[in-house]
Amino acid sequence: MRWALVKVCLAVTTMVVVAFAVPLGLVVKEMARDRAFSDAERQAATIAPTLSITTDRTQLEKAVLTTEPGAAGRMTLHIPATGEREGFAADIGRTRATPQDLETVRTSGRATITEVTGGSVLLQPTAVGPSGIAVVEVFVPDAEVSYGVTTAWLILAGVGVALVVGSVAVADRLGVRMVEPARRLAGAAHDLGEGRLGTRVPEEGPDELRSAAVAFNSMADQVIQLLANERELAADLSHRLRTPLTVLRLNAASLGESPAAEQTRAAVEQLEREVDTIIRTAREQRPQTQPGGPAAGCDASEVIRERMAFWSALAEDEGREVRLAGVDRAARIPVARPELAAALDALLGNVFRHTPEGTAFAVDVHHSGEAVIVLVSDAGGGIADPKAALERGKAREAVGSTGLGLDIVRRVAESTGGEVRIGRSVLGGAEIRVWIGLAGQRPDNGGRGPRVGRQRRRTRGAGRANL
Repeated sequence: MRWALVKVCLAVTTMVVVAFAVPLGLVVKEMARDRAFSDAERQAATIAPTLSITTDRTQLEKAVLTTEPGAAGRMTLHIPATGEREGFAADIGRTRATPQDLETVRTSGRATITEVTGGSVLLQPTAVGPSGIAVVEVFVPDAEVSYGVTTAWLILAGVGVALVVGSVAVADRLGVRMVEPARRLAGAAHDLGEGRLGTRVPEEGPDELRSAAVAFNSMADQVIQLLANERELAADLSHRLRTPLTVLRLNAASLGESPAAEQTRAAVEQLEREVDTIIRTAREQRPQTQPGGPAAGCDASEVIRERMAFWSALAEDEGREVRLAGVDRAARIPVARPELAAALDALLGNVFRHTPEGTAFAVDVHHSGEAVIVLVSDAGGGIADPKAALERGKAREAVGSTGLGLDIVRRVAESTGGEVRIGRSVLGGAEIRVWIGLAGQRPDNGGRGPRVGRQRRRTRGAGRANL
């Protein structure tokens, strides 16, 4: 908008300067011409008294030399013939006009201007005696006709350029005054979209932008209030789970001593911890708007070993073969421990829900200088539509699926600059590749969205639904 305003001002000022400077330049040129010929007429009139007194050549030559154009050799006298002769008897000075022009002036008795080589001549008729007409010829060079015109045009051009530059400078300052508030408003909207809810815009600038800033600040306040209400609602709804959880815990305590009973009691305790975490998080007064620092990270290998200990027991009950690799050394990642645990539970829970009993699965952890890659693969039927599987809520129509599991994993990966890719595993089923960045880098996939691994061998089954 700033440059558009400058361009408009530049175009308008240029047109105004051209509209006034060009006619004014032509007027200056015409005035210089009129001045030159008016001076020539005045000089021609100075010789008229001498012509009315005498026609003696010597006297007339002296009179011509006393004038400015005569001394410069630019004045000529054409003396008429006497008696019955017609025309001119003598010429004093250099003649530049043609005989036809001289005769025309003598017979008409009116002054005229004729162009000749190097300039123009003024032919001024003057009465000599009772019936004679002498013609005074004054040569006016082109340089004298255009004297001062070039300087005047340069001055006009300088004034025009100064006006254009001044208008552009003023337009630029006005543009800054209008653009800066708009730029701050756009930056604040971007910050708000990134989650920095404390962003506000100074309410200054033109009236329209000031009104927009007021509306933006009001909207930001409303967003904070709505999020606060949503957190309170989530906390209230989560708190309602305490009663059935208490009953479930009491029932689990009466199951006796067996591996299944221990697993049930551990699951109930974990569920209670998760509910408590949800309530505490939802009750926080200020929303989390900045990424966590180093303290927010965790050891991915430790968390994976812990969660695999839980899921391996269930896998043993269902006759599933389990393989775990790559967790023998620490892998520090910028993800909070509960978030990584929730993502792993979502991936492994999908394996148990969407593959038949006895289906093998594996978890592999790969380390690199810029990322930690977690691979969860199985020997099931695979995922029919990998792209739709990563879209939030797309699997709600599938039995036993909310469509949010892979979305939880995707958000964990993208919070570190990573991503989730879906392909075929070496086991024949689905392979979920979670790329967790260590320094905010993103993998290069050409902007094509979810990457589907190369097809290896097809297994029986129609393919898994969106998870």
